[in-house]
Amino acid sequence: MTTAITKPTITKPTIKVADEVWVATLMLHQRHPESRDFLIEEIVEFAGSAKELRCMGPLRPGFYVHVVQHCVANRPPNPGRYRMLFETSPGRRRLFRQGDAYHPQREGGKISPKPEDLPENWFRGLLSWYRGWCAKAAERAVDDDPLLALRGSGKDLWADEHADDYVRRLREGWE
Repeated sequence: MTTAITKPTITKPTIKVADEVWVATLMLHQRHPESRDFLIEEIVEFAGSAKELRCMGPLRPGFYVHVVQHCVANRPPNPGRYRMLFETSPGRRRLFRQGDAYHPQREGGKISPKPEDLPENWFRGLLSWYRGWCAKAAERAVDDDPLLALRGSGKDLWADEHADDYVRRLREGWE
């Protein structure tokens, strides 16, 4: 009597294509913090060659169209409503952040993967990195805005006198 020896089945972690797009783009942001955004081709090329991503199998055919259309918040949904990427200019993408403009039909669309949708112990730290990256960007946006930077700049104008006295003094001799 012979017994068949079966090889253990090795299952590769599966991840949704949209989540893989998000992970690849985030990894690019981590590796190139000086870059504001990336060419579509850069994201696709990186995703196709990154060892961390390719251990899950080959790049799936839908990856490109997700980077171009399905995941892009400020493009009309077709059919995906994801808000994972933001088109900064034609052919360029970065991760979406709260406060970015988006197509109204994408309201409520997924912004980042759910922790349970990412392979355990692989990419979960990316979610906390993303939250920190978004917070830093929000701080920079306030600091870089020339109008918001003026906030509080005139507080010393009336430091020595009441506002009504200041206006009265300015109006002296008008008649």
